[in-house]
Amino acid sequence: MMKSGWKKILIFMLLLWQVLLLAGCDYYVNEQPAQQVPVPFYNRDSRGRADTIGKLGTHSISIPAGVIDGWSRYVGDPGDFADPKIKAKYKRPPESYDLPIESFGFQYRITDGDVYTSFRQTQQDYRHDNETLIPYGKPFPWASVSVYGEYDATAPLNFNFTVQNEFKLAKDITHFDYIQQEQTLYGLTVYRANNGIDPQTGEPWKWDDNAKDILLRKDQAGNIKTYIKCEFTHHIDSCDHMFYNDDWHIQVWISYSRSYLPQWQEMEGRVIRILDSWRVTREGKLLGKQIGKA
Repeated sequence: MMKSGWKKILIFMLLLWQVLLLAGCDYYVNEQPAQQVPVPFYNRDSRGRADTIGKLGTHSISIPAGVIDGWSRYVGDPGDFADPKIKAKYKRPPESYDLPIESFGFQYRITDGDVYTSFRQTQQDYRHDNETLIPYGKPFPWASVSVYGEYDATAPLNFNFTVQNEFKLAKDITHFDYIQQEQTLYGLTVYRANNGIDPQTGEPWKWDDNAKDILLRKDQAGNIKTYIKCEFTHHIDSCDHMFYNDDWHIQVWISYSRSYLPQWQEMEGRVIRILDSWRVTREGKLLGKQIGKA
């Protein structure tokens, strides 16, 4: 009986020792330092501020510090109106030149193609123009630019559906048709709401909230690549200008005073030139001189 009891105690002690041994191994495994993620190289401005990096559409870019106008977002980032709990739990992947950028915005000067950058002369220029032009109803030479990366390979890079839907809503909700005009304007096909006449009054529109002019550019295949909506009843009319770029695989929005509409092609080219100046290799090496660098 005593012999059997000792045998049970011995077996119990052996099992306990094995459990403790395994627990100890697990402890030391868990104590191993986490694998370090390589820190990417950052280009910096004259004040030492790091660029914003990532991949926009098909190209890696390094956006000069102080250029981004208030907001930038990577693919997967919670939206502005997302649940605060979701925002608190979200952990963005480590930054790299392959991390896809969803969108960002900046200010661009139409007259010379320069970019607003904090701690640079353009910051003073922008403030001066705000104070001396806008209050007196003079055209503002700055355009607000928003850039969106397009990552769905199945989504067409055109506004065909958007424009068709716009025309359909006008007919179904406000009960008028958009009529194509005989003459193009600055190389754009023009559509005017009910030929420029308010159907309720039989007179020219006095308010264009739901009746803005629509101007389009199509490629050789008939796809709408540029889509512009412009006011025409205000003291200073403005335009919302959208276009796709196939090389970058992006959609760009530009907002500006209608007085600059004749330069719409130049604006598209200059925005792409700005983005091209921010291109880098996957290691962060600049491919040219960055426009807007402080």
